[in-house]
Amino acid sequence: MTVNHLSGDETRHLTPQERVARGKAARSNAPRSSHAAFEPPPDRRDPVEIIEKQSAKRVPELVPIRYGRMSEAPFRFYRGAAAIMAADLADTPRSGIRVQCCGDAHMLNFRLLASPERRLMFDINDFDETLPGPWEWDVKRLSASLVIAGRANGFSAKERASVVRAAVGAYRERMRSLAELGNLDVWYASEDTDQIRQQWGPVVGAGQRERWDQATQRARTHDTLQAFDKLTHVIDGKRLIAPDPPLLVPLHELLPTAERGTLEKELSRLIEHYGKTLQADRHFLLKGYRIADTARKVVGVGSVGTRCWIILLLGKDDEDPLFLQAKEADESVLAPYVGASTFRTQGERVVSGQRLMQATSDIFLGWERVQGIDGQQRDFYIRQLRDWKGIVVAEDMSPKRMTNFARLCGTTLARAHARSGDRIAIAAYLGNSDVFDRALAAFAELYADQNEKDHQALVDAIETGRVPAEAA
Repeated sequence: MTVNHLSGDETRHLTPQERVARGKAARSNAPRSSHAAFEPPPDRRDPVEIIEKQSAKRVPELVPIRYGRMSEAPFRFYRGAAAIMAADLADTPRSGIRVQCCGDAHMLNFRLLASPERRLMFDINDFDETLPGPWEWDVKRLSASLVIAGRANGFSAKERASVVRAAVGAYRERMRSLAELGNLDVWYASEDTDQIRQQWGPVVGAGQRERWDQATQRARTHDTLQAFDKLTHVIDGKRLIAPDPPLLVPLHELLPTAERGTLEKELSRLIEHYGKTLQADRHFLLKGYRIADTARKVVGVGSVGTRCWIILLLGKDDEDPLFLQAKEADESVLAPYVGASTFRTQGERVVSGQRLMQATSDIFLGWERVQGIDGQQRDFYIRQLRDWKGIVVAEDMSPKRMTNFARLCGTTLARAHARSGDRIAIAAYLGNSDVFDRALAAFAELYADQNEKDHQALVDAIETGRVPAEAA
């Protein structure tokens, strides 16, 4: 299949009519109905082998936790299998229109977050895999996640299809509305909780409105002070991070004295130098804090085994905390199929992608490269550990609730893509009909089947002793 890769940069100075024509012409490369297909080739790579290759770069003693978490259920497996799906998507039809992709746009990576202005926003959260690529890949990853979650909840095939069509239809409709706006209006577009309640409140029941209000109230309590109370204790008059091995291990318990001193210096240097990647006013704010303690933290599912540190900093006194998280950034799983990042470091790749896709980002989001005690240079991105946070529990969702959530995810993803890609061409490609919506509902079911097989392959690999697994 010949693909004419059209990026936002290449088309932004064309007339709207020319961009519409390009979007419609892309249907000849990849008819909208062709996205329904998914048939793995006979020589498809062993999914366990792909996961093992990733694990080879990670902290060895944490890798069994990753396998253990991924083996628990198909949806858990899917959350850690972005690299597997990237390889599969490389052979699927694509329009050739590129955007800044999230790279891992499954449903649980959409959540409530705080803006610097202290508004509660709904946005994409995880950008470890972000890279310019086909916009369809993010939409397909979201769609498949909805089917996998729906199966886990016992939804019928009809209910699952309805959920996916709601997400993709919302993406299509939002992209069409964004195509009509000027560039600044697109850039300022966002989804905050007040706007969402105003828009969706009249069309949902009182029960759903109440649950939404409760979720937003809970999100505002998930902040630095809550993390401070939960993750620290006072020892000999000093506020320190409380151990919870193997998921949370303070640096002083993790390494011998000599190695610990070397790593402490490197992490201190990381905080000092990373501040230069922030805006000047935010760098000034950061310099008002001092490092009090550091710990290694296990995070997520797919990220388990990557080097992740949480750093406790204190401001005017010992009750004025700032928790930062420094997370290792490796090459995006999309890179083998769309090309390597143009940024000097992988941390800058993540931060730049996040700033481009999110309506508003954490004021302490930045990056740095450091040298580990093993002599290896590694890239990190840094952000606040917790600054308001609200995440859905997929297992608690009814078909109706998941449908409404899916619409919100589709709307948000379209806004994120419209900031970097040719929104006019994408809208023209999608058109007004539900052809693409129905195609992705079919694709998502086929990919959910494949995900179940891949999950079982991991379970079998654990049972045979090929890979170790540990519950944590």
